[in-house]
Amino acid sequence: MKRNLYFILCLISLVFWSSCRKDFNFTSSTGQLEFSKDTVYLDTIFSNIGSSTYNLKVYNNSDNDIVIPSVRLAEGQNSNYRLNVDGMTGTVTGKTFENVEILAKDSMYIFIETTIDIEALAASGNQFLYTDAIEFDAGNNLQKVELVTLVKDAVFIYPQRTLDNDTGEYLIETLSFDTNGDGMVEDTNIQGRFLTDSELTFTKEKPYVIYGYAAVDEGKTLTVNAGARVHFHANSGLLITKSGAIKANGLPSTDPDLLENEVIFEGDRLEPDYENVPGQWETIWLYNGSTDNIFNHVTIKNSTAGIVSEGNQEDASKLIITNTQIYNASNFGILGRATSITAENLVINNCGQAAFAGTYGGRYQITHATLANYWSNSFRQFPSVLMTNYYIDEDNTVFTNPLESANFTNCIIYGNDNPELILDKNNDADFNFKFTNSLIRFDDPFDNFSEPQYDFDDSNLYENCIFNEAPGFLNTQQNLFNIPNGSPADGNAITFGLLTTDITNTTRGTLPDIGAYESVEFQED
Repeated sequence: MKRNLYFILCLISLVFWSSCRKDFNFTSSTGQLEFSKDTVYLDTIFSNIGSSTYNLKVYNNSDNDIVIPSVRLAEGQNSNYRLNVDGMTGTVTGKTFENVEILAKDSMYIFIETTIDIEALAASGNQFLYTDAIEFDAGNNLQKVELVTLVKDAVFIYPQRTLDNDTGEYLIETLSFDTNGDGMVEDTNIQGRFLTDSELTFTKEKPYVIYGYAAVDEGKTLTVNAGARVHFHANSGLLITKSGAIKANGLPSTDPDLLENEVIFEGDRLEPDYENVPGQWETIWLYNGSTDNIFNHVTIKNSTAGIVSEGNQEDASKLIITNTQIYNASNFGILGRATSITAENLVINNCGQAAFAGTYGGRYQITHATLANYWSNSFRQFPSVLMTNYYIDEDNTVFTNPLESANFTNCIIYGNDNPELILDKNNDADFNFKFTNSLIRFDDPFDNFSEPQYDFDDSNLYENCIFNEAPGFLNTQQNLFNIPNGSPADGNAITFGLLTTDITNTTRGTLPDIGAYESVEFQED
């Protein structure tokens, strides 16, 4: 009975409160709105690729509940911008909103997106800059927030789509090619298409935007000229098939920020928030049978795996990579499988797994490389450098292949974990390696690594190597792996390799430095 009485009293109180509450009385805005910014800059986008979502906060700092008669884009239905106002789509979807209410001392969000066709923009005589404004109210109460977007033209490469009349869905073209280098063409589920002959030279005139995999057919060569910019949409990449090749021929740059002569491979999101986000696209995939692949003065960033090289371990021309930087790979910087890789002046950092992995055997000649890993997103299970001579398939069957040679000379192997080198050997196949004049992070206080390959006193395996001395990198979070004068790597290399300059085109000294960079005097901030 007491419980029922309590319920009745609460109900009476609620009714009484409701009858006494003052209803909201909205008055028209008087042009006194305040905004989080007076201009919204939607960062650079490619033609016909949607932007990120940006926001604008609108404040009613008055003591009155107000209604804004209209919130609209100045260009109306012709605008290339789209708005969402406080969760509403508008009377004209994304363009016009009527009687928008804001309570006293309250605020609301406006979300802004755009997709722009640069050809239509060019027809208006405004090739690269697109502008509009959000207008609040009209007449004497009119207030505006400007919208500005820089638009880039590009060469777009994408697979064909065909409509399935039975399902009403679009089918995206997939690749068929010799996947194993054995002469048998197979269908795959890899979305993409082969580049035509007219597309086999990438220049610096316009950036390239690739959807799906752009593939190089048998006997063809993709040439990427100095200064070219190649951007990949999500789940996209380059694929080089049997007897195909890629030659990315960058040149030294004078501006270390612009890298004007460098070839750059990266994602297609140009906003600053995406500048260093790993995993935005897939990889450059050198299939078994592709040979004579060359990368020189190249930057590869924000991929799943920077380069995957498969097969052809007896072919010294399989992959030759010089003066190249690979950053922010969500898995591997370089992943080799029973392959041949020759590298000099190579820098890799910030990889979710290994920076450099030579798996299932192969041949590797790595000189003056800085193979670091300062991955900070989460715990990683792999070191900076991983070498194996076997793999285990899904049925737990072990397959071995000889590691014929893995010679690391004048290399820095370091990172924020320990150890940063794992040599995973199966005794059923050869496992040949040597580290010469290299600086390596490997501290084993509990003797967890007792196998012969970790006998650091064996000069046949480790000659003049330095262990666990920090190289003093300039800024690992900004991928700046220059070393200072006086670094343990300073002057402790040997003269070796084909190049006489470091990755910045600085001439190496008589006593060269370990790693990809010659040491410099760091300037105090």
